[in-house]
Amino acid sequence: MHSPTIERRGIMLVLSSPSGAGKTTLARRLLTSERGIEMSVSVTTRNPRQGEVHGKDYFFVSETEFKRMRDAGDLLEWARVFGNYYGTPALAVERALAGGRDVLFDIDWQGAQQLNEKVAQDLVRVFLLPPSGEVLQQRLEARAQDAPDSVARRMSDAAAEISHWAEYDYVIINSDLEASVAGLSAILAAERLRRERLLGLSDFVREMQKAL
Repeated sequence: MHSPTIERRGIMLVLSSPSGAGKTTLARRLLTSERGIEMSVSVTTRNPRQGEVHGKDYFFVSETEFKRMRDAGDLLEWARVFGNYYGTPALAVERALAGGRDVLFDIDWQGAQQLNEKVAQDLVRVFLLPPSGEVLQQRLEARAQDAPDSVARRMSDAAAEISHWAEYDYVIINSDLEASVAGLSAILAAERLRRERLLGLSDFVREMQKAL
């Protein structure tokens, strides 16, 4: 006897944290370990960092092009962070969700708020906390990608970023990477089984009842 196949609408899984808390590493691990989930590729006006690829890590655009996309309604959310614009293209995300694929978002609290206003039914929000302020500073300094004044600015903004933790559905304290990956995978597995995400479930149950 074969198992029934019930289609599912995809999930928008948001992962937010102060810069340096480890969300990029955690996101990459989840994408490696889980099937059926893909990374949302944002558009940004900032310059590429070393090793970043246009169309894979970000879509790097001019400020003029970004504002055109924003004003045309082509972005699900957008924000200005550290002097640069970031946003999420809407069309690719909707296609993924309709096809039953999950989309992972590495965005800040401003983006998460905008998504919650527009597509709350598809949204699962996870906030990642560092184990301490000292560890956060060490991680930022160890990255060696930001100038010292940038590290200081990010540290000064961390408290404001962390103040939004209570707006999220789940919180993970990233003191151990393996435990954090396991926790995020458990969240994804549970949210995939939510009744309201399973398409055609009512018809399936009615047909079952007829046979009883």
